[in-house]
Amino acid sequence: MASGIFAVLDDIAALMDDVAVTAKLATRKTAGILGDDLAVNAEKATGFLSSREIPVLIAIMKGSFINKLIIVPVAFLLQALYPPAITIILVLGGFYLAFEGVEKIIEFLFHRNKEGNEVIAEIKNDEAAEKAKIKSAVLTDFILSIEIVIIALGAVLNQPLTIQIITVSIVAIIATVGVYGIVALIVRMDDAGYRLMQKSGNKGFLNTLGEILVKALPIVIKSLAVIGTIALLLVSGGIFDHNIKFLHDLLPNWNEMIKQLLFGTIAGLMMVPLFSVGKKLIAAVRN
Repeated sequence: MASGIFAVLDDIAALMDDVAVTAKLATRKTAGILGDDLAVNAEKATGFLSSREIPVLIAIMKGSFINKLIIVPVAFLLQALYPPAITIILVLGGFYLAFEGVEKIIEFLFHRNKEGNEVIAEIKNDEAAEKAKIKSAVLTDFILSIEIVIIALGAVLNQPLTIQIITVSIVAIIATVGVYGIVALIVRMDDAGYRLMQKSGNKGFLNTLGEILVKALPIVIKSLAVIGTIALLLVSGGIFDHNIKFLHDLLPNWNEMIKQLLFGTIAGLMMVPLFSVGKKLIAAVRN
């Protein structure tokens, strides 16, 4: 009886050792996309009143967990039944990410100053705008999560099914908790800085550090807006580059990042009019 228990414990220990190795490998392979995920979600989680930042972030994180709960089992099912479906889903998701990236650029380039009554209307409609931004963030997270799960799964395809499932699940949890934990720290930088200034009596090293944190937040947010937009285009371009052979073989002498940025931008420019027409058709049907 005792020997049987020890044998089971030994098997569990061996399994955990294997999972530790495969999880480390899979996390390393997804590091790039996790960085892009961080930039995109940090940008989407900002722009709210201070009191609403954490509730909004929690709502997005809950959506991210639900995304992973859907994607992980579906990925294993598709891998078993019809592996090409994963590539098709990735490419379709890439077009959406490209659209989001180019749409942000277009909004920035052709942004017009709002009249006073429009600004008032926006302030009154904060709750609706918040819900819309959460919905957009969760949808973007869904597509980025597909990419993360597929890359993690691809890194352990030669392992037994049990190790595959545990490894991909661990990477999915790290991708959610790690990314949104860092985002939470970023969006609360100014509050932390303000408290340091209060505790220091507005003098000394802590006060200087607090001032730096408060002044740095707007710069960080603006930087993340730019980085997040570029990340959307790079991720989408990378999806096309890695999953469409014609594009992978195209421009072989170009730098990978520049090539992927170009693919993402072109795809986004193609999608903007299609999405615009689609939105108008949906609005017409609803009316």
